[in-house]
Amino acid sequence: MYKSISLLPDSFLLKPEFTFGVATASFQIEGAREQRLDCIWDTFCEKPDAIADQSHGDVACDHVARWQQDVDMIADLAVDAYRLSISWPRVMNQDGTINKQGMAFYVQLLTALKARNIKTYVTLYHWDLPQYLEDNGGWLNRDTAYKFKEYAELVTQHLGHLVDSFATLNEPFCSAYLGYEVGVHAPGIKSQQAGRQAAHHLLLAHGLAMQVLRKNCPETEAGIVLNFSPAYPLTADDKKAAELADQYHNQWYIKAILEGTYPSLFDELAAKVKPTILADDMTIISQAVDFIGVNYYTRIHYKNTADGWFEEACLTDVRVTDMGWEVYPQGLTELLVSLDQQYDLPKMYITENGAAMADTLENGEVKDIERVDYYHTHLNAVCDAIRQGVDIQGYFAWSLMDNFEWAYGYEKRFGLVYIDYQSQQRILKESAKQYRALLKQRKK
Repeated sequence: MYKSISLLPDSFLLKPEFTFGVATASFQIEGAREQRLDCIWDTFCEKPDAIADQSHGDVACDHVARWQQDVDMIADLAVDAYRLSISWPRVMNQDGTINKQGMAFYVQLLTALKARNIKTYVTLYHWDLPQYLEDNGGWLNRDTAYKFKEYAELVTQHLGHLVDSFATLNEPFCSAYLGYEVGVHAPGIKSQQAGRQAAHHLLLAHGLAMQVLRKNCPETEAGIVLNFSPAYPLTADDKKAAELADQYHNQWYIKAILEGTYPSLFDELAAKVKPTILADDMTIISQAVDFIGVNYYTRIHYKNTADGWFEEACLTDVRVTDMGWEVYPQGLTELLVSLDQQYDLPKMYITENGAAMADTLENGEVKDIERVDYYHTHLNAVCDAIRQGVDIQGYFAWSLMDNFEWAYGYEKRFGLVYIDYQSQQRILKESAKQYRALLKQRKK
């Protein structure tokens, strides 16, 4: 078990041009629900047993009220950049006009970060769809993609000059598959056809927003953030299952964006499951991006099913995080190298990587050595991929602080910073101190 985070002296990650950051998402930390419209997660939290601890995001980390303290904390960590998301229901009213209070919050926040010389990586959509749009079909309604384009127009007009890097969407897989196909995330719909259609409309929204970003912020880099859980066969006989799962969960999104087509698995799906695709959709989806953000936490094993599909298989003899996810750093190297071999990639960032651990606060300290070890091994896995020729330009730890972990509520802690939710006190964990120590040793 590594008790500190260290890199080899010649590591590319220690060079000044490599960007280190921390990441959060609006709904998970902001609170201040009364100052914005309802989103699908507000509604989902009210469903019985939808959230493990029956909690909600009404207060969360109270970031809207405490943002100045949080900016100080980010600066203290010696990071180059902060990745955050804008809350669609906070900045835009139902009639399409600006919510001045909500937009002013982001202007203040981004201005303060700029004053500290902290680059801002802004995600337009991290899952908090306004509820009024869900009432009209949400991501099953093609019109939502065009509503997203209008939202992107509003955000770029008011915040574009303060942003260093824009991502359209965070993890469309989660929005589509978890939200509309298996129903464990908001809005809680369970339908394979709905999942495939939502995925297509999300990707269309990405493409439409890219057009806005190119028009309004031509000097600002723009891309998308995708999550990957590399698929491994449980046994030698399960290779087909792993290949199908990889196409369905991982390649579905990146192949559409970079090559303008869905994986070959698409042709094997039943007609009633396939999404409706209009003539120019794939052209809109596949216009050039400046970067791909890669979110990685673990790998997944799969086995064949009797009907020729795939299902997840659990390993019992491996080290896992508090989420039950296998700790497998070399999976990150293997993922990055395989993507580089498969596609003509733009530059990449590791936009999320981290681990939930069962943290305990004792005598004002959190000795999260397992998380320190996770960061050490995964940062070195990124180094290995770069040595093999993959163009990776930055790394963002997930997450800055403990927060509302979606369907798990506040039961799971991913943060470098411990949040006491009763007092809203912020306490740097050992992992935060080690991350800061690593960043401070770089030669500027």
